[in-house]
Amino acid sequence: MTIQGTFDETGNGAKPTHSEAAGHEEHGDFRVLGLLTFLFSESLMFGGLFAAYLVYRASTDAWPPENTEVELILPAINTVILVSSSFVIHRGDSAIKKGDVNGLRVWYLATALMGIVFLGGQVYEYLTLGYGLTTNVFSNCFYVMTGFHGLHVFVGVLLIFGVMWRSRRSNHYHAEKHTGVEMAEIYWHFVDIIWIILFVLLYILTQF
Repeated sequence: MTIQGTFDETGNGAKPTHSEAAGHEEHGDFRVLGLLTFLFSESLMFGGLFAAYLVYRASTDAWPPENTEVELILPAINTVILVSSSFVIHRGDSAIKKGDVNGLRVWYLATALMGIVFLGGQVYEYLTLGYGLTTNVFSNCFYVMTGFHGLHVFVGVLLIFGVMWRSRRSNHYHAEKHTGVEMAEIYWHFVDIIWIILFVLLYILTQF
């Protein structure tokens, strides 16, 4: 009978052997593949929304219609916050690859807070726009696309908090086992990319 793990010098618990770490990473590869497959399906859904929006835009003389204009300053600030959060979450991923669990927690907490601020800005924008979901075709597209994206941001924040919670367990994440951390980062980058496209379509192009 063989011992499957070795203890660290401080006696904090068992560290995984090389074979165990390799097994975890092989299993992690399938999890990442599953996430990428899911994100591909989500990108198709967003792509359908983008295509419908462009069709409506091309077939309408005034776009956006009168009294449904969008402001640019708050969304621009929100964009800076969300795009910056991609760099922040990457710092967390880099930290755990060096075995720095505390660094992971700090950077992931900062990312989650930035996501919450983004969502708060989105809600504030909804409350101050002066028109609703059913006002016209543009407003319908606007609320559906930004709302669907906001839902993804909310899920991303939950995933980040989930990573932070699991990191409390001894050796749950370390330099050789951090697939869950990578998956949260991949998802967050996806959310950021979708928002950049939305920002261009809904805010930049409507200024011309």
